[in-house]
Amino acid sequence: MNERFPADWLTLREPADHAARSEPLLDRLRDWCRDRESLRIADLGAGTGSNLRYLAPRLPVPQHWTLVDHDPDLLALASVPASLPPTTLRTVCADLGEWVLATTAPELVTASALLDLVSRHWLDRLVRGCLHHRAAALLVLSYDGDVSWTAPDPEDAFVRAAVNEHQARDKGLGAALGPLAPVVAADRFRAAGYRVWTEPSPWQIDAGALALAEPLVAGWVEAAAEQLPEAAVRIRDWGARRLEDLRTGRTTLRVGHRDLLALPDPDR
Repeated sequence: MNERFPADWLTLREPADHAARSEPLLDRLRDWCRDRESLRIADLGAGTGSNLRYLAPRLPVPQHWTLVDHDPDLLALASVPASLPPTTLRTVCADLGEWVLATTAPELVTASALLDLVSRHWLDRLVRGCLHHRAAALLVLSYDGDVSWTAPDPEDAFVRAAVNEHQARDKGLGAALGPLAPVVAADRFRAAGYRVWTEPSPWQIDAGALALAEPLVAGWVEAAAEQLPEAAVRIRDWGARRLEDLRTGRTTLRVGHRDLLALPDPDR
């Protein structure tokens, strides 16, 4: 996988990620694991361990986490806070395109903000791996392509379409699913016999979240201009307007994501 994310961007997005997560799916997962003595968890594309920090204190059993990422510098920042329940942690630096679930035999596979970067082939391998181990999957914050502003701009739809087309480019794991990821993943797990639930998990961004909004909009401008270089000036002008709209409180921004929980059928 060649998509790399700086640690400061992951730090900026972590509060928005945690605030957006679906509580109903977490409740279902808690019920599923409540009677277990412990839980082996593989977190794919783990970065600095945001998923661990969110999920570990909310699960009612001791946990053994394996964090997998292709960036050793990010993994080096992962740790288990002292306040967590009994939790062990190991990190694995590996290319997600080559790494296989067999190395940990997980009971739960997690990933955050990953599915929209992977290909259908990669996703099919993930589903097969989960099915082989009868592992549950909690795959959260997958971008769904829905970006909306409370005060519309005439260029919003144009830029959003360009960004969503760019999202389907190869990010190192084949042609990316992009905004199709939540729907395709739900279909693949259902076809494998899983019980599947999905819930929205959007970011809500206003003038108080400019530290997150500025690199987010800058990234959109860069992606859209790369997709449509002939419209680069038009796209940059849109980005400048939209950041000013956020700064002045003229608009707020909603960035659509979806969370997915897939549980193995107990009767199969």
